Amino acid sequence: MQRRLLLAAIPFCAVAARPARAAERARFSDAAFDAAQQAGRPLIVEVTAPWCPTCRVQRPHVDAALADPRLAGAVLFTVDFDSQKDALRRLNVRSQSTLIAFNGREERGRATGVTDPAAIRALLLRAA
Repeated sequence: MQRRLLLAAIPFCAVAARPARAAERARFSDAAFDAAQQAGRPLIVEVTAPWCPTCRVQRPHVDAALADPRLAGAVLFTVDFDSQKDALRRLNVRSQSTLIAFNGREERGRATGVTDPAAIRALLLRAA
């Protein structure tokens, strides 16, 4: 009897143990960014360059922070520092390795060159 109860409970445990939906990733475009802002979603903008060592250090910390359940509905927009100059002007960004947290249309924080995991997590959670 106990064995049958235990086996019957396994599907319910599996559902409860599922991780929260991860943040969505997208390449920055005016249309996608505007739509996400209008929807009031938590937004993270990551300005990066393939040649940037600081960006490479930030990446795993950003990924780890995005796994936080409080950012489950967030969108991470990636801006290429070398090729998306219009986006840089729109966001008033002057350097790669810049992270910006928005909640809808409200900018809640930004940092450039930060590599401390706790500081990155704290910044990204401001979007939630």
